[in-house]
Amino acid sequence: MTIFPPDPNLTALRLELGRLRGERGWSYDELARRSGLARRTLIEIEQGRTIGTLKTWHALAHALGVPVDHLLSTLCDGHAPPADTVE
Repeated sequence: MTIFPPDPNLTALRLELGRLRGERGWSYDELARRSGLARRTLIEIEQGRTIGTLKTWHALAHALGVPVDHLLSTLCDGHAPPADTVE
């Protein structure tokens, strides 16, 4: 029997990005400058129109000064993360 994981909480991920950006008082232009990403990409991610790539989230984590796992851990908001053991 195959057990599928719960859906990732993409809303929590984009809200955390917006929270961190706002906490720093940065505009989209400032985050774009610091991350090397396009302003349009940042807007589309925060508005939920795109998810971005792992490379995108890596750049955002560095720009925001947080570990990438801080950002990606929000994907499990609303459900238990997987256990540390593998069967």
